[in-house]
Amino acid sequence: MNQRRRRSNGSSSRPDQRRSPARSVQQRDHSELPTSVETSAGGLVLSGLAEAVRGDGSVDLSRMYVALIGRLDRRGRLLWSIPKGHIEPDESHHTTAEREVWEETGVSGEVVSDLGTIDYWFVSEGRRIHKTVHHHLLRYVDGDLNDEDPEVTEVAWLPVSNLVERLAYADERKLARQAHDRLPDLARAEAKAGRRTPR
Repeated sequence: MNQRRRRSNGSSSRPDQRRSPARSVQQRDHSELPTSVETSAGGLVLSGLAEAVRGDGSVDLSRMYVALIGRLDRRGRLLWSIPKGHIEPDESHHTTAEREVWEETGVSGEVVSDLGTIDYWFVSEGRRIHKTVHHHLLRYVDGDLNDEDPEVTEVAWLPVSNLVERLAYADERKLARQAHDRLPDLARAEAKAGRRTPR
């Protein structure tokens, strides 16, 4: 299940985004630049939820897998992150999360729970952008990993037990720790409902 795909050209059309905690506008660099507000959604699509539950009810996170995307930054480093993207008009956070996971990873998932919200600032093309991203937990439905999205360099399944250390951004690592705390109960609920991962 540690399947991985990599784009041959290694390019990324998304600008290098430097995140910082949201603070008042007066405390920021580039305060003279025009400001935009963006909202996105995405999430962690999980495979093997029910299968990670042992006979005694304990949960083995190393048997549960999550799909991540990798993008090259301006220095050529591959940075792993949670799939996400802009919310389209008349689209709910959940619908966006499901669509973006599919577009960026090639696998489809169904939202089972909200995970948390991140908000940060970055500068791109002469604008200061305040971005809010709504994250969710999704159960794997079907599909195979692919890197057809031009903004994605590489996609991979990795064990949930390795998730925190693999994510590049501190705010996403914090969400991953929250997911670690919640996944055992979610896995037990999936097992109790008889929802096995499609193969």
